[in-house]
Amino acid sequence: MHKPVSLKELVGTQIIFAIMLVSCYWMWARTDWQDWYPIWQCVLGWFLFVFFILLWLRMEKYKKESVDELAERNLKRADSICLKIIVAAMTVIAWACAIMGHIHNLDTAVIGWAIVLCILALAVIRTILFFLFDSRGL
Repeated sequence: MHKPVSLKELVGTQIIFAIMLVSCYWMWARTDWQDWYPIWQCVLGWFLFVFFILLWLRMEKYKKESVDELAERNLKRADSICLKIIVAAMTVIAWACAIMGHIHNLDTAVIGWAIVLCILALAVIRTILFFLFDSRGL
């Protein structure tokens, strides 16, 4: 059965990328050790490998299909809004980290968590905006 690849599918996968980024950051930034961590790392590594291969195949298939111009414009509109959001968020994070670094000697792991969680939130916001724009046909 021929199932066409939609732009919604490709945009939605960005949330999975962001979740994997947060998971990888957690593995790098943790300060404790549990016996099950290597198992989790191997599972995540294999999941990443399989996920990237399947996504690459879907993207190649999407490129061969007809282009939905309205969906492409809606994605550009959502990306434009998200760019403004991320610039504002990173500015606030940078200023807050600079101030907290002088006052409380801020740990760099906190800065990293702020950045990766901001990326996760941005992926979710981008997907929601795109789905809203695309469902309304704006």
